[in-house]
Amino acid sequence: MSEYPSAKQGFAAGTSMAAAVIMVTVGIIQLCQGIAAVAKNEVFLVGVEYVYKFDLTTWGWIHIVLGAVVAIVGLALFTGAGWARVSAIIVAAVSILANFLWLPYYPVWSLVIIALDVVVIWAVSTWNPAADDGSVRRTYGGTDPGPVPTGDTRSR
Repeated sequence: MSEYPSAKQGFAAGTSMAAAVIMVTVGIIQLCQGIAAVAKNEVFLVGVEYVYKFDLTTWGWIHIVLGAVVAIVGLALFTGAGWARVSAIIVAAVSILANFLWLPYYPVWSLVIIALDVVVIWAVSTWNPAADDGSVRRTYGGTDPGPVPTGDTRSR
């Protein structure tokens, strides 16, 4: 590991915190979307018939459960814990699959969520929290990197 964090790590760390915010937001919106599907079947229009078609109430419950799980894992991701990072990748992958299957009901929203889930997976999988724990020497953000060595270090 190098003495200084790479720009990629800094960007991935910031994007990982953004991924946590995205996951919480997407989870809440999916929860509301699921409630709307369960409460009122007339909210969503169905276009073309697909092989993997479920009843709209079933999709509503799937989105309620998935939304709650995504929001909880998003909150846990703020800690940077290893289990939360692994869970975030798994939950985002499941969310991609669910929103792909949800395409006939709400195509634009499904594509937006799929894109955001891809960003979450990239950010969480490329971020190395060990590079941000203070063991790496920093020269930015007001942190003192320590004394600067002078030319002659021989004792006199």
